[in-house]
Amino acid sequence: MVLFGKKIEFGNNNSFRDFTDVINDVNTKGYDYLYVKGEAYSDADKENFFHNMIEIASLCEKKVYVEFPLTHFEDMKKLYYANVCQIIASEGTTLENSVIEDGKKRFGEKLVVYKKDFAKISSDFDSYCVNPLSIGYSKEELNEKEAFYFIDNASGSDNIFAIKSLYENNGIDVFSLKCQIPWEKLKKNADGLIPAIVVDYKSDKILMMAYMNEDAYNNTFKTGLMNYYSRSRNSQWIKGETSGHFQFVKYIKADCDFDTLLCGVSQIGVPCHTGKDTCFFNDVLVSDSSEKNPSKILTDLYKVIEDRKVNPKEGSYTNYLFDKGLDKILKKVGEEACEIVIASKNEEPKEIKYEIADFLYHLSVLMVEKGVTWEEVADELAKR
Repeated sequence: MVLFGKKIEFGNNNSFRDFTDVINDVNTKGYDYLYVKGEAYSDADKENFFHNMIEIASLCEKKVYVEFPLTHFEDMKKLYYANVCQIIASEGTTLENSVIEDGKKRFGEKLVVYKKDFAKISSDFDSYCVNPLSIGYSKEELNEKEAFYFIDNASGSDNIFAIKSLYENNGIDVFSLKCQIPWEKLKKNADGLIPAIVVDYKSDKILMMAYMNEDAYNNTFKTGLMNYYSRSRNSQWIKGETSGHFQFVKYIKADCDFDTLLCGVSQIGVPCHTGKDTCFFNDVLVSDSSEKNPSKILTDLYKVIEDRKVNPKEGSYTNYLFDKGLDKILKKVGEEACEIVIASKNEEPKEIKYEIADFLYHLSVLMVEKGVTWEEVADELAKR
């Protein structure tokens, strides 16, 4: 299978902000990955690179490969925590092979590789004139294992979808999202459309509802971006093509009757044209029942604490903690952790829930103080 990517060279004076346009291209124009070649001449340069890699990996919706001169075991650890797809030990690596092998055991054989083991067929090419079989590799060789192309912007083409079609027409496998249920098996309405309920793939929050026709359905798999059919305009459209608020597909499920789709997406910006973070904000019936969703409770608690820090309220215990500072907050977190241990040793097990609730509250205060969100913690847990 052939993968197509863009390559950036991250220098010591660079910031992730220098490459936001490149990352956006990778996200939205059919690329399969981002390749980052880094360098570092000092410890400060190295820390700058690792810090920026966290930002780059969080902004990029596709796989991120990193080539870097590894000099310490911690280098692999920090890149692993940055959530990169693969760590490639460049020629400047000074680690002993045994240390890199230890890294492979800890972080995964596929995560840590030597530069010589990273398949690269070509660093640049003109997509309009290159026949994929004229580069010296047979169709079988290209399909046997992953091969990588870096797209040179000087070639003047960003139409990766056209390049992929060219390769497919020559019998060469290219990456695309695999559709498990063809359009023909779905039950459409009288207009030949199917409704799609769109949710945030992390929180399951309902974002919007739209319709798909056959082209929108198939193009969603082809592009990795949510495509819909506009009944008012009588045309297909890509969410975010004018606003920049793209929706990157993470999963699509059909219901039991195959007449409705549930689409999990990574939402850039907001889904609603009103600027709201959901299209469903008009109350029809409001129940007095309390919220029971653990994820929503924690995120709502975080928002309340965050608001208290920005808009202090007289007599607020949360503001008391913020006023006393980090040491006081840390002391309370430690005390509440000890209370959990003590409660766990008691004969009444239900005491634990009270102490855990107190601990989670104080932990949330600490997280707001240090600027760490529950979403970031959930992302880290999901990687493990």
